[in-house]
Amino acid sequence: MIQTELQNFFQQHPVRDVECIFPDVSGYPRGKLMPARSFAKGDELRIAQAIPMQAITGDYSYHPIFPDADPDIRLVPDYSTLKMIPWSSVPRAFAIHDCVELDGSYCQFAPRSILKNVLARYSALGLTPVVAPEIEFYLIAPNTNPELPFVAPTAKNGRAENGQSAFSLNMLNELAPFWDEFNSAIDALGIRGDTWIHEVGLSQYEINLVHGDPLALADQAFLFKYAAKEIAIKHGMNAVFMAKPIAGQPGSSMHLHQSVVDSSGKNIFCDEDGSNSARFHHFIGGLQAYLPDLMLIFAPSVNSFRRFIPGSQAPINLQWGMDNRTAGLRIPLSGAVARRVENRIAGADANPYLAIAASLAAGLAGIEEKLQPSDAVAGSAYDCSHDLAPTFMAAHEQMSNSVSAKKLLGERFITAFTAVKQLEYKSYLYEIGAWERRFLAPQT
Repeated sequence: MIQTELQNFFQQHPVRDVECIFPDVSGYPRGKLMPARSFAKGDELRIAQAIPMQAITGDYSYHPIFPDADPDIRLVPDYSTLKMIPWSSVPRAFAIHDCVELDGSYCQFAPRSILKNVLARYSALGLTPVVAPEIEFYLIAPNTNPELPFVAPTAKNGRAENGQSAFSLNMLNELAPFWDEFNSAIDALGIRGDTWIHEVGLSQYEINLVHGDPLALADQAFLFKYAAKEIAIKHGMNAVFMAKPIAGQPGSSMHLHQSVVDSSGKNIFCDEDGSNSARFHHFIGGLQAYLPDLMLIFAPSVNSFRRFIPGSQAPINLQWGMDNRTAGLRIPLSGAVARRVENRIAGADANPYLAIAASLAAGLAGIEEKLQPSDAVAGSAYDCSHDLAPTFMAAHEQMSNSVSAKKLLGERFITAFTAVKQLEYKSYLYEIGAWERRFLAPQT
């Protein structure tokens, strides 16, 4: 059946090449370009095992966890993701691939594998998680000199936005050529957007994705970023998913709404009378117990920690509360069928596969261990202690020494992930920044 469907696809879409892509540790698309005829025949495709763990600097770690031989893995297509690329200048298709060892097991360094392993644990219990990410990002003018700060792009009125445009439809309309093409592209890619808004920041925007299967939503978030970057470039802009790209402006998050249904499709977070169930509380208990050790997943760079400022609606702890945006875990007001937990920790720079996997793994551990959460916070959660790691190195040390992180996401993955993050941090330390030049040079 797959072979017939492939033949029909390529007869309908006469393309020359297929992008065989997969998300690396940072959520960046990597892979190979393959002739369509070879893809249609199912020719085997291989790549070095280290590629899924390539650092954002382009470097590779030499930690002993990575084999010196740098062996091959296979790229195995998920045929359900095969689609035409809307922004390509010539007809071209792509498909998301899994990274598979030559013995047939999932590569333990690949983010898509990590999420699949977590989902398999839910399936073994007859449970299915449901997620809905909210993704924020900035549109900026081209930035050819990284020494200079980002600025807003010029709109069709000939001027750049100067701020104070939160929830403005006018500012959405000012960049209409970009949005028209971008919306057409995500429709073609099967990305189901719920609502768009102009966020609080200068030329900052947010999309809410329609809830659904976690792997499908991770794929959609991955492709959303890919599409945004490519189409922004076509319109003379850059799409930026840094957690804190502009000083003095709000950070960009990736809030994750999560619920769990049983084999009959019933939301297990509610009892028959519509009240919160024991497993709802256990899920929150698991998030509170285990997410602190997984903070580096949700805040993967030194820039990520600039977002967590008290009073900014970016959380500093894992308090939970009803319809409370000061808490790291918010429970939106809803009917029983939509009862869910909103994890507000992740930044827009987090890898969606890893962020979803980490959050779901922590919640499931809470259910299995029947963990109890703290009391729901009343008032501002900023009045509570700052319980999350406040810096990159604090989060790195906490994850590196964590037994629970390795238990939830795999020892080899956590070891590899922290090794790569240590490599990136060393690269950061080699740079001399504007703050140092501005304040230290006159004084020393």
